[in-house]
Formats: sequence, structure tokens, C-alpha cells
Amino acid sequence: MKIFQREQRSLFGEILDWMLTPLLLLWPVSLALTWLVAQGIAGKPFDRALEYNVQALSQLLVVSQPHQAQFNLPLPAREFMRADDSDQVYYQVLGGHGEYLSGEHDFPAPPATEKPAEGPVHLRDDEMRGLDVRVAYLWVTLDLPGSPLALVQVAETREKRSVLAAEIIKGVMLPQFVILPLAVLLVWLALARGIQPLKRLEERIRARTSDDLSPLDEKAVPLEVAPLVSSVNDLLNRLKDSIATQKRFLADAAHQLKTPLAGLRMQADLAQREGTNTAELKRSLQQIGRSSVRATHTVNQLLALARAENGSVSLSLQLCDLARLTMDVVRDSVPHALEKRIDLGFEGAEPGSPGVQLNGNPTLIKELVRNLVDNAINYTPSGGIITARVLADTETPIGPISPIGRATASVLLQVEDTGPGIPEAERILVFQPFYRALGTEADGSGLGLSIVQEIARQHSAEVTLEDAHPGATPPGTRVAVRFARAGLPSGSGEV
Repeated sequence: MKIFQREQRSLFGEILDWMLTPLLLLWPVSLALTWLVAQGIAGKPFDRALEYNVQALSQLLVVSQPHQAQFNLPLPAREFMRADDSDQVYYQVLGGHGEYLSGEHDFPAPPATEKPAEGPVHLRDDEMRGLDVRVAYLWVTLDLPGSPLALVQVAETREKRSVLAAEIIKGVMLPQFVILPLAVLLVWLALARGIQPLKRLEERIRARTSDDLSPLDEKAVPLEVAPLVSSVNDLLNRLKDSIATQKRFLADAAHQLKTPLAGLRMQADLAQREGTNTAELKRSLQQIGRSSVRATHTVNQLLALARAENGSVSLSLQLCDLARLTMDVVRDSVPHALEKRIDLGFEGAEPGSPGVQLNGNPTLIKELVRNLVDNAINYTPSGGIITARVLADTETPIGPISPIGRATASVLLQVEDTGPGIPEAERILVFQPFYRALGTEADGSGLGLSIVQEIARQHSAEVTLEDAHPGATPPGTRVAVRFARAGLPSGSGEV
């Protein structure tokens, strides 16, 4: 299947596009508006001249005897109206009954929808002899019976208007052809200068060595970039902690594996010496077997801790029966407990009973229970008692109280023993990898409770340590892990 990858965009180009695109889109709009405004400005003085001519012609309209309208246009005035190098001027005068008095016979009439009425001069656009003209017309009341209205009209072609509008547009638009490229250039230079802090930040990061995880200076970058730098600093701090943890973990793991491996080598050297009898050879082989078991156990726990830590990336959850998982682990651990003559048992809720289901990863939860049981077997002396217990608990809340005011229902896992117990001052330390309680000679790697805590954290569970038998000697240890109970009915699949 072909995978299409999105083309990588430049931040500089992205910002430049968003800045220039509106400018280039608004420029044609500005030109169109300028054209319309220029047309209106150019027409106003010529419209006033037409209005003046109409009013002047209306003064020449008189009533003679016997009650007839007459129009007398002196020759100089007639020549003046005709004398125009650019435009043609036309006029027409009609009497009160629409009779022709003077001017052009084919002059276009006013709109038929307009009723004749005395008032100010009217203006309209029209066409005469195939030419676009601007017409000014006036209705004039005559001193005749019935007060009829005469009509005086003057029309002028639009050549001078177009020339003046073109001159205005040239005066406005020509500078824009110079200003627009200059504006684009200034935007480009300003953006290039504004993005320089990012380039300097990039140079500082590239100049760092691979082991330099010190925070970046947030004050040396613009305010808008400060949150990004802060996030990078947070990542660097977490990366520094992770690398430090890994280095410490590898050092501790190497130290823990070095002891059994050294024992293996020493016992192998003893077995190869000349003169070694059968009994000594058998003892060396037994020591080799115990050292190999210890090394294998340490490696398995290291792998379990790695799986637990990696499980936080993609944890597959499903409905789990905690009682059934715990009982399976107890059943598998019985041979190990019998070897140390320890009474290992299970009590509490039975598998399948209500209230012991939770949403979790069964493999990791089983690993958690196994580490608790193995830890108890390792630290409990011969003849001791270990009890794994699963209880449905609805009284103690986990996390925040629910919106309806009731505590979140939980399911409780307890593993208690009759071992030496853990002093209260060490109960936080025992969760650290490879830490082992002082004064004990138990065979272990110190990883069990670290694995338990990591798996519990991924399931939002709470781990507590306390004395199993307060006041007794020895007090023993009780480890409790409290999970949120599943809200799904039994038999649900993955969630």
C-alpha cells in the first residue's frame, strides 16, 4: 500500500503566505472601489453644470398672448451650448401640453413611471443617437389656466467624465503599483528578521554535545517561543532523569549478576582442579546449580521489570478475576514453599464470585502477585506461614470520590507472612530497584517490590506495607494492593 506523506511546510513560507494572501486579494478590491469612487467624483462637477444649464434654459421659457408658451434662445447661448471639443450637448423644451418648442426632436423622454411634478432638477443616465449621455431635466410650471407643466431637458455625452475619472484613477493607482512590491519586500525583510531568534535557538541546540542536557535559556527567546522552550526543557529534565535511572539500573544489575557469575567461575575452577574427589566435585556442581538459579532469577526479574515499564506505552486491558489469578500463582508456588517447609495458602473470595473483577492486564497482574509471593517465600524462615488473600472492599476509596459522593468500589489483594518484617524507616526504600532490607540473608535480587510498584502504578492501584502481626516477634509483613473494581458485568471482553 502506497503511503502518502504530507509535504513539510516552512514556517517562514506559512507566515508569509498568510500575510501576503490577504494583501494581494484586497488589492483588486481596492482598485474596483477606487474606480467606482473616481466615477462618482468625476461626475459631480459636470452634473452641477448640467443642472445650471437646465435652470438657465427654464428662465427663457415665457408665456405670450394669447396664452401660449414660447421659448426664445439667443444665438450666443445656442452657440455656447454647442461649443464643446470633447462632448456633444443636446437640449429639448416641451410645452405644457407636450408640444415641441425647441431643441432636438428625438430627445429621449423621461421614464414613463415618473409623474410630472414641479421640483428640483432631476438627473438620469440615458442613450441618444447611440451614445451614452447624462441627462438633467426640470418640470416648469407655466402661468396658464390649469397650471400645466413644461419640460426642459439638457443632455451631455460622457467623454469628459471618463477622461477625468481615468486621470483620478491613474493618480491613485499608479503609486500603488510601486507601493505594493515595496510592501511585499518590507514584509519579507521584517519576517526574515523576526524569525532570526528561532535560527539562533536552532544554532545553540545544534552546537550542544550529545551529553549536554542542561536547560535552554527561556529569556533569550521571544515570548511566543518561550512555551516551546519550556516544554523542551521539561523533556530534557525527564530525559536526564531517565538516563540517570538507566545508568544506575545497569550498574546495579551488573553488580547483582557479578556475584553469581563469579561463584559459577570459582566453583568451575574448583571442580577442574587435579585431585578433586567425588564429594568435592558434587558440592561444586551443587554450588554451580544454585548460582545459575540465582542468576536466572535475577535476569527473569530484570526482564519482568523491563516489561512492566514498557507496558505503560500500550497496556492492553481486559476484565480480570483477581481471585483466579492469585489462586493460580499460589498453586504454582506451592513446590517452592514446600522446599522451605513453609505453609502457603489462599483465603478470601472464591474465583468467579462478585466483586473481585478488575480492568487490567492479566499477564502483568499475575507477575505482580508472583513477585509478592516469591518475596514472601524468600524472606519467611522455615516453618513460617504465608497467606494470599483477595477481598472485595467497598469502604476505602481509590483516588477521588465519585461525583455522587460515594467511595469508589475496590478489590483488595493481600500477601502476609510471618517473616522478620520491614522497619517503618525502610518501607519507602524497599521499592527502589536492588534494595534489600538490612539484617537479612534471604536469597533475592531486590527487584520484586519495584516490579510490584510499577505494575500497580500502571493499573492506578495503591500499594501499602504494614506489620502483619503488630506487637508480635517477629511482626511479619503484610503487602496490600488495592485496585479499582471493574464497573463492567462479568464476561466482558477487552476494554
